[in-house]
Amino acid sequence: MSDLVERLKAPLKEGLIDVKASRGRRVFVRVRRESFRDAVSHIISGIGVRHLSAITGVDMGGEIELLYHFAYNSVVLTLGVSVPKGSPTMPTVTDLVPGAVFYEREAHEFLGAVFEGHPDLSPLLLPEGWPEGVYPLRKENDYNKLHETELRKV
Repeated sequence: MSDLVERLKAPLKEGLIDVKASRGRRVFVRVRRESFRDAVSHIISGIGVRHLSAITGVDMGGEIELLYHFAYNSVVLTLGVSVPKGSPTMPTVTDLVPGAVFYEREAHEFLGAVFEGHPDLSPLLLPEGWPEGVYPLRKENDYNKLHETELRKV
């Protein structure tokens, strides 16, 4: 696993914030937003990772952290990038990883992340009529409050 960590560090240089190998077969990489596509490209072309398992996200208050989970042999490689909550835009990676289409739609729907260049950011999982601009995984949303007001309309 240390070989994988070294193969990640050198090409990412200034775009790299942190690399950690922890808990057995887990590698966590944090990159700057402007270096994100280069990092994904390197993971695919330079290292040979082919499988994106999921994209998850966390509302960190002022930022949304997007986590791209790749499977590589028996290692889970997570690529993390933060976007400002007020302008949560990221370039899509659907041209690099076609399977990202649905994961990016889900992150858009639940966290409000906007993936520039994505072919279709239409709703995927929330019910028809869900209020626009209401993202259920953002911290400012309280389920009981949503249920009493917005969700009654759905």
